[in-house]
Amino acid sequence: MFSNMFRLRTLRLNDNLFHCDCQLSWLARYLRHSPRLAQYTRCNSPNHLKGQNIADLQDQEFKCSGLVEKAISGECISEPQCPHPCRCADGIVDCREKALTKVPDHLPEGTTELRLEQNDITEIPTKAFAAHKRLRRIDLSNNKISKIAPDAFQGLKALTSLVLYGNKIKDLPAGIFQGLVSLQLLLLNANEISCIRKDSFGDLHSLNLLSLYDNNIQSLANGTFDSLKSIQTLHLARNPFICDCNLRWLAEYLHRNPIETSGARCDTPKRMQRRRIESLKDEKFKCKGQEEFRTRYAGECLIDNACPNGCTCDGTIVDCSGRGLKEIPRDIPLYTTELLLHDNDLGKIKSDGLFGRLPNLVKLDLRRNQITGIEKNAFEGATRISELLLSENKLLEIHNKMFFGLHNLKVLSLNNNHITCIMPGSFDHLASLHTLNLVQNPFVCNCHLAWFSEWLKSKGLSGSSPRCAAPERVKDVLIRELPQNEFKCTSDSDQGCLGDNYCPPMCTCTGTVVRCSRAKLREIPRGIPAETSELSLHGNQISMIPEGTFADLKSITHLALGANPLYCDCSLRWLAEWVKVDYVEPGIARCAEPINMKEKLILSTPSSSFICKAKVSNEILAKCDACYTFPCKNGGQCSSMPEKDYECKCAPGYHGKNCEFMIDACYGNPCRNSATCKVLEEGRFSCVCAPGFTGLRCEANIDDCETNKCQNNATCVDLVQAYHCKCQPGFMGEYCETKIPFCSKEYNPCKNDGRCIDHFTHYTCECVPGFKGENCTVNIDDCENHMCQNGATCIDGINDYVCKCAGDYTGKFCEGTPLVAMMYPQTSPCQHHDCVHGVCFQPSGSNDYMCKCAPGYSGKRCEYLTSLSFIHNTSYVELEPLRTKPEANVTIVFATTQENGVLLYDGHQEHLAVELFNGRIRISYDVGNYPVSTMYSFEMVSDGQYHIAELLAIKKNFTLRVDRGLARSIINEGSKDYLRLSTPMYLGGIPPEPGQQAFTLWHLRNLTSFNGCMKEVWINHKQVDFGNAATQQKVTPGCALIDAEKEEEEQQEDEMDSMVEEPSSPPDPCERNHCKHDSKCVPTRNGEYMCRCKPGYKGKYCEQGEEDTPSCRKEQVREYYSEHGCRSRKPLKMAKCVGGCGSMCCHARKSKRRKVRLICNDGTRYTKDIDIVRKCACTKKCY
Repeated sequence: MFSNMFRLRTLRLNDNLFHCDCQLSWLARYLRHSPRLAQYTRCNSPNHLKGQNIADLQDQEFKCSGLVEKAISGECISEPQCPHPCRCADGIVDCREKALTKVPDHLPEGTTELRLEQNDITEIPTKAFAAHKRLRRIDLSNNKISKIAPDAFQGLKALTSLVLYGNKIKDLPAGIFQGLVSLQLLLLNANEISCIRKDSFGDLHSLNLLSLYDNNIQSLANGTFDSLKSIQTLHLARNPFICDCNLRWLAEYLHRNPIETSGARCDTPKRMQRRRIESLKDEKFKCKGQEEFRTRYAGECLIDNACPNGCTCDGTIVDCSGRGLKEIPRDIPLYTTELLLHDNDLGKIKSDGLFGRLPNLVKLDLRRNQITGIEKNAFEGATRISELLLSENKLLEIHNKMFFGLHNLKVLSLNNNHITCIMPGSFDHLASLHTLNLVQNPFVCNCHLAWFSEWLKSKGLSGSSPRCAAPERVKDVLIRELPQNEFKCTSDSDQGCLGDNYCPPMCTCTGTVVRCSRAKLREIPRGIPAETSELSLHGNQISMIPEGTFADLKSITHLALGANPLYCDCSLRWLAEWVKVDYVEPGIARCAEPINMKEKLILSTPSSSFICKAKVSNEILAKCDACYTFPCKNGGQCSSMPEKDYECKCAPGYHGKNCEFMIDACYGNPCRNSATCKVLEEGRFSCVCAPGFTGLRCEANIDDCETNKCQNNATCVDLVQAYHCKCQPGFMGEYCETKIPFCSKEYNPCKNDGRCIDHFTHYTCECVPGFKGENCTVNIDDCENHMCQNGATCIDGINDYVCKCAGDYTGKFCEGTPLVAMMYPQTSPCQHHDCVHGVCFQPSGSNDYMCKCAPGYSGKRCEYLTSLSFIHNTSYVELEPLRTKPEANVTIVFATTQENGVLLYDGHQEHLAVELFNGRIRISYDVGNYPVSTMYSFEMVSDGQYHIAELLAIKKNFTLRVDRGLARSIINEGSKDYLRLSTPMYLGGIPPEPGQQAFTLWHLRNLTSFNGCMKEVWINHKQVDFGNAATQQKVTPGCALIDAEKEEEEQQEDEMDSMVEEPSSPPDPCERNHCKHDSKCVPTRNGEYMCRCKPGYKGKYCEQGEEDTPSCRKEQVREYYSEHGCRSRKPLKMAKCVGGCGSMCCHARKSKRRKVRLICNDGTRYTKDIDIVRKCACTKKCY
């Protein structure tokens, strides 16, 4: 350009927006050749060259992207050329199927149509087409577009067609179509769009066709299409629409504007599935339960979660109670205001932000779970929760970060947990709290809880006041009324809340390893972390270890108990059995006493050797009274303390645990690690180290592992003047020198002829048929999948079972029909009878049959199990919870000769317990008003006779009546009105787990099952069908034992009565009466009878209809249909017209035809249409 200007002296090119690509490299060469011209000329683009001096750039730095064709050398091009490799002509840029990955940066000026379909474009950047105001049509279909900038189409006022179908668009940003006032065609079909904002089409006044076909749209907000004034065609099909009340507007819109031509249909709810939206009436669009809240904010792109699987949702209340959940569902809807999670198996509440993501949550019910702890900040962000129910769980303590974030909490229920202490400041941030329930918790009122008493007084909260459970001197005293000087700590064991990172005193904790060796411990320290895997208690003074000490240490793999004076009597037998299960103790711990057990290994000594005998030694007596051996020296006075401890009050000049030291330079023992302090002169001392330590203060432990004798790849663990070898699996001994002889005579744990298999590091047992379990100790219940039929009782054996048949059934599985059925021909009613638990019987002269029920069963077809015998000490029946509103009414007819046994139990803390106690009926009734109300019957009921116990609970009142006698009542007075029950009700006994809890809480005086028969049980005026019971444990149908005894007694009475002759009774005149039409036969004094007619009949035998009062009616019957020696397979529900009509006839006015299958004497079968009477009336047609 400038090569011919030889005299050019001044050239200024700065302030131009130079694009430094390959076509501008000549300018750099020219400026380097003429350094005085066009100084400070800089690049404006691309970005990596922006601001750089053009003259300083080399040729290779000027690059072209490949999308722009090279300019013809020497020509000045006024506009961008056609993008490579596209074709351009007449304003159309055709880039179809060119494998482009982005929208071209440059287009020819005047472009009106851009075709980019079938490429690999993934994104439309900001203002991608802003420089091309004349664009009228853009086709981006069948790409891979998943992201579109909100201003991608800004400035395209002339755009009339925008095609975006066949991409991966999930979201349409707010304002994406703003300003497209000329747009007439918008195709968004075949994408993954899940929502449309209400104002998305606000400027599309000229739009004629909109396609949203084949997306994931579930709902649309009312008003979404209001701005589409010119719309003529709308495609909405293939979207999973939720047709609830929030979509009713769309049906109304399509009724007014029939423009939807793709046949859009509902997807949910199920009642609306596959129905066309435009054809539905407005009233069909309903919201049931929570449906309204799920799509309420569809216009803001917020479709809430559906009701969690297994839960029920009613409005904004989500009920996930009683589902056995071990974790809280993650898909709780955001609209939830009440979340009910009670009666599940939830453990620790984690700090995972779940409750903070529920902005509307007001009430959270976590009662009756297995919650042992709540992580700090678990409720952070849950600012609207006002009611939190955590009662009846297993919380041990309250820490000061447990309820952080609950700024609006008003009601907090923590009653009936295992809480012993509360950290100061735990409730400080609960500014709105007005109700706090902490009753029924075992609070330890020591010095660490003193602050809580003052806090309760200052706050004046409502709710039941908590009481102290320990120490004994303040037991059951209200915490708020206990003076400050009574909150005392009497020993180091009086600790407050331990917290998650607690490490016991005198111990060191590293990860899951806890070392308490050589710490002079006399007992196992309290508060060992539950996750501990290795626990070292070597070299202490521990002689006794209470049973269950290590029960909470589920992860323990190694326990060091060596060098402790263990007293191996019967109280330590549990430890010998426990260490043999998983071999957590490597075979080092030895017994010190009694003399016959001295030096014996805990691991290898048989459990039967741990016995209690002879006189109790002073050392053992000292465990009951720590002052028994007079431990205080130098005139000190001894006082017994809790937890087998004592305290010495020293005389002046002495100190120490036992007052054994004088107050001198060694006071406070400046020496470390049990070293002995020796006074040298006034004010000076020296330390005599215990073996294994060194240093001026004996602070260093000598490494004893330098010359260890551990064998078989065991790990040496340094101790004090000793070491111990941590053995590999399968080895034991002080140096791990002995392989554990699995499956030998001494070490064969397999029972019941099980075969022991040694795997070197462990063993397994191969059980014989009929047994299972790790050591073949469990007898397989062969009755679990038994084949006993016809009400038979299964009796378990070893690898077999026996069926005890009911009634007259026979066969191995009681499958043989009673012989009575063989006495009738094939067409007999008993050939195809409906007797469920009984024998079919056809009375003489009758076309129908009767069912003679097996013991315990009743009903016309013996289908109900109404009587049970309880014959085992673990028998019980489990029923659904007792309904107590408006009242609970239970009647039990029973007989027993046992004086004790559970009749009925239902509840947890609040409860109803009915049991036999010393021959009387004992009632324990508690609706939640402490203390419990108790009552005993005056009548004795263990005499083997049938007795009736009537129980009536109305709110706080409970009434008992025995054998229709005098009723007695008690009132459980207090603030609560109703007994609320959600646990199963048990009859005749109770399972071990709830039974033990009821026994511990004094609800029941004994756990013995009822032994006898319950002939009838009525609950709320309905007789109980035990066949519907959730569980029947070791019970037998009927009252055979009781009734047999009674029959024997009656037989004896009959024999006595037979000795006295009585005149024979006269025959019954009604035995063969001729009374018709269901009239009643009544004997007369002269030995005859008369017929008492029903209305509408007259005559001696009621055989005539009355003329003046028509009595034509339909009479229901259930009988076999018979013709020509053939009859129906089972009795039919039919009817016949009976009664009088005067001079007219009583006939069927309306009937219904049905097909009936008939069986003939010769075995053939056929089907016939018969008329079943539906209505009867008087008619003149008599035929």
